[in-house]
Amino acid sequence: MTVPTIKLNDGTSIPQFGLGVWQVPEGETEQVVSQALEVGYRHIDTAQMYQNEAGVGAALKTAGLAREDVYVTTKLNNSQHDPAKAKASLERSLMLLGLDHVDLFLIHWPLPTQYDGTYAKTWEALVGLREAGLTTSIGVSNFQPDHLDKIVAETGVAPAVNQIEVHPYFTNEDARSATLAHGAKVESWSPLGQGGGELSDPVVAEIASAHGKSPAQVLLRWQIDRGDIVFPKSVRRERLEENLAIFDFELSADQITALAALDKGESGRSGPNPDTFDWIPSF
Repeated sequence: MTVPTIKLNDGTSIPQFGLGVWQVPEGETEQVVSQALEVGYRHIDTAQMYQNEAGVGAALKTAGLAREDVYVTTKLNNSQHDPAKAKASLERSLMLLGLDHVDLFLIHWPLPTQYDGTYAKTWEALVGLREAGLTTSIGVSNFQPDHLDKIVAETGVAPAVNQIEVHPYFTNEDARSATLAHGAKVESWSPLGQGGGELSDPVVAEIASAHGKSPAQVLLRWQIDRGDIVFPKSVRRERLEENLAIFDFELSADQITALAALDKGESGRSGPNPDTFDWIPSF
């Protein structure tokens, strides 16, 4: 099954679908990623704060795939925003991943109330890491419209992507529109929502029945049809296969609109609010 690619504003391309490994325990990560690669996944999204980069690296090493055939993303730990620390942190990630570069490196959270609000300086450091060849592309995650405006105004460099929470109960349209306005692409985390609400929603169920697909496949296809990049997490092979089997149908314009109409605004957000999230781990 062929996964489409999307052209980024730096001239590179990214697979529109992949595997996220958030909350996959380090001891299970190698097996999960190996299964995903066997199934046909070619895009893996990890992060320093997930503490499972070594497992991703072990799977990549044994997969027997050419480096250029697998797209790998990792993200800067919230404890490493000091520009002087960014290079060493990425070099450690590369060591754990067994790579000489990643395809995409993101600032994981803007942390506007930490580091005296200097996330634009952190972004400038990532520009330097791209110039040094340690990452092919750079982007951000969980950035709000004003955060995007600030880093572009202060550096003149727009991110390639902004990875944000997006699902029908929280379409996050302000951040999504601002991302697209800067020429960046939207990557969706938690594309199936959290807590299972959307998976049992009657609107989703009706659309799934019409296509002979599962509710999860409908939610993923909704984001694909809107042009977003998605990477759901699963640790089960059968679910990995099911999630990938979304490229043999399309939603109608009315179905896309009906799913977007499920938006609950801020009350639909399942993760932290980026304007106030300030957690800095000790590692």
